[in-house]
Amino acid sequence: MGRITLDKVRKAFGEVEVIPPLDLTIEDGEFVVFVGPSGCGKSTLLRLIAGLEDVSGGQIRIDGQDATGVPPARRGLAMVFQSYALYPHMSVRKNIAFPLRMAGLDAAEQTRRVEGAAEVLNLTDYLDRRPGQLSGGQRQRVAIGRAIVREPSAFLFDEPLSNLDAALRVGMRLEISELHERLKTTMIYVTHDQVEAMTMADKIVVLRAGNIEQVGSPLDLYHTPRNVFVAGFIGSPKMNLLTGPEADKRGAVTVGIRPEHIAVSADAGTWTGRVGVSEHLGSDTFFHVHLEGRSEPLTVRAGGEVSLHHGDTIHLTPDEDRMHRFDAEGLRIA
Repeated sequence: MGRITLDKVRKAFGEVEVIPPLDLTIEDGEFVVFVGPSGCGKSTLLRLIAGLEDVSGGQIRIDGQDATGVPPARRGLAMVFQSYALYPHMSVRKNIAFPLRMAGLDAAEQTRRVEGAAEVLNLTDYLDRRPGQLSGGQRQRVAIGRAIVREPSAFLFDEPLSNLDAALRVGMRLEISELHERLKTTMIYVTHDQVEAMTMADKIVVLRAGNIEQVGSPLDLYHTPRNVFVAGFIGSPKMNLLTGPEADKRGAVTVGIRPEHIAVSADAGTWTGRVGVSEHLGSDTFFHVHLEGRSEPLTVRAGGEVSLHHGDTIHLTPDEDRMHRFDAEGLRIA
C-alpha cells in the first residue's frame, strides 16, 4: 500500500514560509508528478514527505498512519536523488544490495532481491561491473535498483534525469514509466520539465511559490487550466496569451489559444502578421508571428511541409471554440 495524505502541511524557514498550508492526497499506485518553476517548493515538499525536512505544521499520513514525526528510514519510502550517489569502489551488485546489508537481511534474501531488481532494470549483465564502467543511464538504473530492493510503499524521485543528455532523458523517461506499469507502486516524481510531467504522470500537481495551483490529469490541465499561470506553464510550446481588445471582445481580461488551434492562411484571417523565426521539426513547424501592436510574437503550429519564410505576411484565425478566457484575477471563466 502507498496512499499518502498531506493535511494542512506547511514549511517555514524562520520567518519565511516557503510552503503555506496545503492539502493533497496521493492514491495507492498513482504516478504523481510535482512540477513548477525553480524555487516553487516542489523538492521541499518531496523532502517533507520523505522525512528529510521537518514540517512546520500539519500532518503527513502514510496508509492512514501518522508519519509526521517518523524518521525517514521507518516511513517505508525509497528516494532516488538527482545525484546517483553510488559507491565507486563497489560493484553494481554491492551498490544495489547496500541498503539490505544495512538492514541486516540474510545473504540469500539479498541475492533474491538484487537479482530481481537487476532483471527488471536490465542490469543482470552488469552486476559485477563498477559504476565507472557504466553509462549515465545505467548508473541511474543502479540508483533506482537500490530503491527497488527495499520494496517500499512508494518511490520518491527528485529530478532523477537532470544529469542526463537529451537522448538518455527520453530513454530513462520511458523506462521509469514502464517500471511503474510493472511494479504498480506509488511514485512521486519532481521535475521542472513539463514535458516529463505530461508524458509520465497519472496526476500532475502544479506548484507556484509553495501553493498548489491545480491538480489533475495531464489532459485535464492541458485542456482546462484553472488559471493563467497553469495555462502558460503546461504545454510545449506554451499557450499564447493575449490581453487588450482581443480579450475584451471575448468578455475576458486575458484570452489564451494554443499554437495548434490557430489556422494559417496566405489569403485572409482574423489576424495578420509577419513571420519571424521558424522552427522546423520535421513533422511540425512552429512559426513565431509578429502581430501589429503586440510585443511578444504569437506561436503557431503548422504541418512540417508548410513553406513560409522570415518576413512573409501570414493570416491567422483562432478556433473560437478552443479559446480559453480568464478574468482579472487570472482565473478561468467557465
